[in-house]
Amino acid sequence: MAKRDVVFPPGRQALYEKNRYSPAVRSNGFLFVSGQVGSREDGSPEPDLEAQVRLAFKNLNAVLGAAGCTFDDVVDVTVFIVDAEANFEKAWKIVPEFWGDAPHPTLTGIGVTWLYGFKFEIKVIAKLPGNGEG
Repeated sequence: MAKRDVVFPPGRQALYEKNRYSPAVRSNGFLFVSGQVGSREDGSPEPDLEAQVRLAFKNLNAVLGAAGCTFDDVVDVTVFIVDAEANFEKAWKIVPEFWGDAPHPTLTGIGVTWLYGFKFEIKVIAKLPGNGEG
């Protein structure tokens, strides 16, 4: 297997190395982005749900930007929400601030019981601009 073409956003590489995963990998014209949460610089959760969702999108946009992408390049989204029945509407009202205009990407929403102290996580696949090489 060829070495993975990993994308790191500025300033957070130590957190990814500590937790032993890549924030994103380029492959075959696509960018596969690991789940992004509303973590502060030190990796701790932002306690307020709405602020946590905004920070998750900010962290996602940093990863996308490091690969030369924007949210407009996203084709598939998976969101994970702790206690989705109670938190979905609160989290989802923030999404239009980042989502852009139609046509929108595909979406899968999953209610979960635990996200390592977080309440919201977003994972995406984006089409790389140009020939797909970073």
